[in-house]
Order: sequence, then C-alpha cells, then structure tokens
Amino acid sequence: MNTVIVLVSLFALLVFVAWIIDNAKTAKVYRTLRPKLDNLENQEQAFKNQQADWARKLENHEQAFKNQQADWARTLEAEKFEWARKIEADKKAIEMIAHEKSVGFPWLAEAYADYFHLLDMKESNYLRHKSHPAVKSAQQVREIAQQRRIAEKTWRVLKYQLKYYEELFPFLVEFKEEAIDDLIRQLTTGTPQPEADDEDPVRHWLTQAEYSSLASATRNQLALDRYWRRKKSSWELGRDYERYIGYLYEVDGCRVFYQGIIEGFADLGRDLVVEHPSGQIEIIQCKYWSQDKLIHEKHIFQLYGTLVAYRIDHPQSQVSATFVTSTALSDRANQFTKALNIRSLQHQPLKQYPCIKCNVSQRDGEKIYHLPFDQQYDRTLIGHHKLECYLTTVAEAERLGFRRAFRWHGDSAAL
Repeated sequence: MNTVIVLVSLFALLVFVAWIIDNAKTAKVYRTLRPKLDNLENQEQAFKNQQADWARKLENHEQAFKNQQADWARTLEAEKFEWARKIEADKKAIEMIAHEKSVGFPWLAEAYADYFHLLDMKESNYLRHKSHPAVKSAQQVREIAQQRRIAEKTWRVLKYQLKYYEELFPFLVEFKEEAIDDLIRQLTTGTPQPEADDEDPVRHWLTQAEYSSLASATRNQLALDRYWRRKKSSWELGRDYERYIGYLYEVDGCRVFYQGIIEGFADLGRDLVVEHPSGQIEIIQCKYWSQDKLIHEKHIFQLYGTLVAYRIDHPQSQVSATFVTSTALSDRANQFTKALNIRSLQHQPLKQYPCIKCNVSQRDGEKIYHLPFDQQYDRTLIGHHKLECYLTTVAEAERLGFRRAFRWHGDSAAL
C-alpha cells in the first residue's frame, strides 16, 4: 500500500515537473512570437488606413472626372458654335472669291495685304509709344508698310493669275525650272546668244586669243566640244532633248520640223512635227524633266488638243501623237494616253549624238555644215539629198567637202 502511494506520488511529481518545463517552453515561444504578432497587427492597421486613403482618392478622382466631363461638354458646345460661325464666314469668303476670280482675285490679295499691313503698323505703334519713343523710325515703318501693302496686293494678284495661266497653258510650267542665276547670266555674261549676221557664233565659246590663233576647223571643233561640256540651263537641256529625239527620227528616214525650237510659244505644244516616209504625220511633245517629277494629265490634254487642231488644219493627213519624256507619266496620265490613243515613250535619256548637220543646198548643190549654235541650225532639214547626214567632228565634215556656214542673210548662207 505504501509502495503504491509512493509510486503515485512520484508519477504526480513527474507530471508536475513536465508541466512546469512545458510552460517554460511555451512562455519562451510566446516571448519570441509576440513582437512579430504585434508587427502584423500594426501592418494590418496600416493596410486598413491605406484602403481608406485609396477609397477617398478614388472618390475624389471620380468627382474630378465628372467635373472634367462637364467642362469638355461645355467646350465642345462652344467649339461647335465657333466652327459653325467659321464655316458660314468661309462660305461667304469663297462666294466672294469665286465672284471676283475673273478680275484677278483682288479680294484675297487685299486680305493678305491688309494682314501684313496691320503687322507693320503694330511695329510702328510700338516704336511710337514705347518708353523711349522712336518717332522718326515709326514714321519710316509706316511709309514702308504702305508701300509693302501695295506691293503685296500686286504680287498676290499676279501669283493667282500665273497659276490660272499655267492651268490653261501647261508648257509655262517648264519655265519655272529656269534658275534665276542662269537667266541673269544669259543677260549679262558670255553665255551664247543668237548671233548677228556678221558675227561668227564660235567667238562666244573661245577666247579672243584662241579665235585669232587657231585654224578654223580646230576652233570650230573646240567650240563644239565646249558646247557639250558646258552646264546648261533647263531650257537649253530641253532644246537639246528635242534635237536629240528629232535626230533619232531623221536617221530613220523621216523629215523632222523643229516646231518647238523655232516657234517658241507659238508651237501650240508641237515640239516636233515628223513626216514619215509613208506620208504619215506624227506630232511629238518632248519633256526633259528630272526623275523625281511626274508628267500629269494636263500635258497629255495639251498634246491631244494640238493633235486635234492639226487634224482640222490638215484633214487629208494621217496624224498621230507621241509623248516623249526623260521621266515617267503619272497613273492618271497613263490612263489618258490609252483612252486618247496617244503613244508615250517614258524614261528616254538625253545622249550625246552626232550633231553636225551636213546639208546640200537644193538651189545650187553647195555643201554646208551647221553647228548647234549656228543661226539656221534648227531650220536645216537633213535627208532630202543622199549626201546629207549627221557627223560627230568638224574634220569629218570638211573631209567630205562641206564648208561651215555662220553668216546668214534671209534664207541664204554665205561666208
């Protein structure tokens, strides 16, 4: 009995010791985890606070967006009203422009002139009323402003008129390619000009010493070489292009009339009039333009118009038309060439060719050669006589018995 009591007491003691040890471990763990638990609680509270802030900000943004929408709606209504007013004003302006177009667009030109005049007057008023007035300068600005107003209106009228004329006469566009420096040089320097009856045009290409010291054949060839090497204006390149295309037809046995070069503005768009051995007539328009430009349909219309005019004037002739260019036609222009039955030769380059014309006089059989800068070069037709030809060098021409012609009286040649 005593033994049982002792054993029970020992067991109870062991249980108590174990409980004490377990509580000690639990307390240690609690002390370790408590700070972390507190930190988690703090984070949870912070998150709740953040959620509350987000909710308030979202509510503010929604209210701001609603306000912005209201502003946009008011702005849109105001802009609709303003655009309606502008459209009505533009309609009236267009009606006025259409009404006054036939007399040179004076209203629009006047509007531009008034605009720049107001800018100048603003500058004048500033000079007059600034803290240290410049009265004299202000007066000068006013005088210049008045002159500019007149010049601006005149320039605008002429600009619109020129645009209108270019639409009516497409060939005028080509003259815009002329560089102003080239035009001035032709007027003021030694660029070859049409020669006088008693002056050898070769002189334009040589120095006085060269002309005096060289034999005639040598100096003629030197002038021809320089003619090909010299940088040419757009108009001169266009002339050479017409000559080159005409040459290609002439060597095929055709008679070519260089209408564009000879007649100028009066050519009616017929640069070349080609008579084939069969008797058929071919009207050719040539355009030597840079590769970055396109030929548009208005040039095709011009060629077709001159084709119809030629058919009316020559009802017995079989007449066709060809458009030759160094560049390409637009898609629309190609459509019209097909619809109007006009042949087109595109991307045709300008090449150096035998350009000395060797002609035999029909009157007395005299053999004369012409250089590209000679007076009657473009009026001289090659092919009516079996000895007539194109040659490359002066030496060839003189070896075949041709002499140079450079002075002209009427239609007769003389040295």
